[in-house]
Amino acid sequence: MALKDLSVEDKQTIINHLEDLRKSLIISVTAITLAAVVAFIYNEQILAIIIQPLSVLNEQLIVTGVTEAFFVKLKLAFLAGFVIAFPVVAWAIWRFFKPALYENERKYIYILFPVSIGLFAAGILFSYFGILKLVLNFFIFIAGENLETMFKVDQYVSFVIAFTLPFGIVFELPVVVYFLTKMGFVNHEKLAKNRKYALLVIVILAAALTPGPDPFSQIMMAGPVYLLYEVSILVAKYADPARKNKKSENTA
Repeated sequence: MALKDLSVEDKQTIINHLEDLRKSLIISVTAITLAAVVAFIYNEQILAIIIQPLSVLNEQLIVTGVTEAFFVKLKLAFLAGFVIAFPVVAWAIWRFFKPALYENERKYIYILFPVSIGLFAAGILFSYFGILKLVLNFFIFIAGENLETMFKVDQYVSFVIAFTLPFGIVFELPVVVYFLTKMGFVNHEKLAKNRKYALLVIVILAAALTPGPDPFSQIMMAGPVYLLYEVSILVAKYADPARKNKKSENTA
């Protein structure tokens, strides 16, 4: 159907949705930019945090280009800006989808919003403190004693960003499953039945999201994500409205 064939009310609805999308994008971009400016002021402290796992392994970073250090700190500033501004970005996303929800469904936003922020932070912290050092130690071990490891700061920072940020995103899986279950799109029985397909998808995503082609880092990502899938099955079982209604009928 062409735009000219739509009624005035439909056109107005589309315009309103586009306006809401524009406002959400402006809010998100503005929040990330302002947070990135603040993060750039403290770039030395942020860089010290990023290289801490490498320092523990007695490894040093080197700079091989004139502008490399500047662009690395600029990249870190926007990464930190995104992490800091994530609550605002998440709120902007919920703000955009809110008009499409029924009144009884909107109450779940107030539950999912703080949980999604907590899970995002948990994913970042888990990958940084729990897995990153193991992965770095593995690569240094593979290099062996005959090779002297010298990491370029640009490549190292890009690796850390590409490794940790996806964890924050995939840790949102239980929230997504909870929301979809409440909406009636999925249930715990369907999720449990499709475990093998979910595992295949998780392995493919891990291969796509991890910065290196090595199987070790892919396994280190795929393992926790599959555990999250199992947790999501329990979340779906708890959130399934049909199950609760059936339980209430049996009680009665």
